[in-house]
Amino acid sequence: MSREPTAYSESGDPIYDYAGEERPDPEIVTGDGAVIEAISGHIERHLGKVDGVFHEIVSDRVHIDVHIVAPSDERPFYSLVTSGMSDLPMAAPEGAEDMRFAELCVFLPPEWPLSQGDFDSESNYWPIRWLKQLARFPHLAQTWLSCGHTVPNGNPPAPIADTGFTGMMLISPMTAPPEFLELQADGKTIHFFSLMPLFPEEMDFKLKKGAEALLLRMHKKDVWDVIDTGRPNVGRKRWGIF
Repeated sequence: MSREPTAYSESGDPIYDYAGEERPDPEIVTGDGAVIEAISGHIERHLGKVDGVFHEIVSDRVHIDVHIVAPSDERPFYSLVTSGMSDLPMAAPEGAEDMRFAELCVFLPPEWPLSQGDFDSESNYWPIRWLKQLARFPHLAQTWLSCGHTVPNGNPPAPIADTGFTGMMLISPMTAPPEFLELQADGKTIHFFSLMPLFPEEMDFKLKKGAEALLLRMHKKDVWDVIDTGRPNVGRKRWGIF
């Protein structure tokens, strides 16, 4: 059953409030080997060779692994893609039943520290943390995530690690080929979404004007989904948005 919105933004997007909800009791699971293999093959066909996997040791509800594709001449940045989010259907609303299955990805600059020792610092680990948290979130909260959805970093939103970002938006991957966006596996359509971290002004703008208007501003300022903590903040008033 899908969740009912608690409010609507100025742009007309539904807003869901999860404050005060109790976390359900853990349900320890293992991954679906056939689907993991299908997703790994999909990544290699469209993004490049999988050089490593961050395996989850103990998994609640769904087993989330993160597949890593190293930078190449064709794609000079890291590609990190989840598997496991699509093991269970999300609670998509009526009319969006074909969006019940998804996986997530982030793209990181080639200098991003990705060794196990580097993850002692949240400054390095936060993109992986957000991948894993958001991949599990719909199954814990009985909700769904899709293109254009935003998730704040707490209430009130706090900076993510040592960045100016305070939330995430799911978008259609900008830096991946169109063939990567969907995978038919195990009798279901799996959709792949990229995580775009947002500054607080961008979160506000998205709520007022919508995701498409924000993405248009990003396009005009040459902002892509390879994470750049020093990129322009396209939500600031000096851009003439408000």
